[in-house]
Amino acid sequence: MGCASDHRGLSLDEAPKYLIRDRDRTYGSLVTRRLRAIGIRDRPIAPASPRQNGFAERLIGSIRRECLDHIIVLGETHLRRILRSYARYYNDFRTHRSLDKDAPVARPVQRTGSIKSFHILGGLHHHYVRV
Repeated sequence: MGCASDHRGLSLDEAPKYLIRDRDRTYGSLVTRRLRAIGIRDRPIAPASPRQNGFAERLIGSIRRECLDHIIVLGETHLRRILRSYARYYNDFRTHRSLDKDAPVARPVQRTGSIKSFHILGGLHHHYVRV
């Protein structure tokens, strides 16, 4: 049985090597000790530099602009369901200019068949396929 992998070929069954994070007090010594225990190196950004982690800031901005600014969240369970659905859309269907207008999870080009639209997040986004 093979293990799943992301678009860079990394195994999704393995822990990441690093955690880049801000210096929020939420990340106390208990969190950093547990991270080290499972083999993850803690990498806090520089003090007073919230924009230092551009990758996380860009993703958070995308989640806000493309998802949460348009949906009323009714609780933690609802938020988790919304974020799971958005993550699936973001990785499987949404085109990215840096990937030559492909999704992080590559998909085959469909050349024949009629086009069908599938609603994502209640119609906030759509996925078009040929059937």
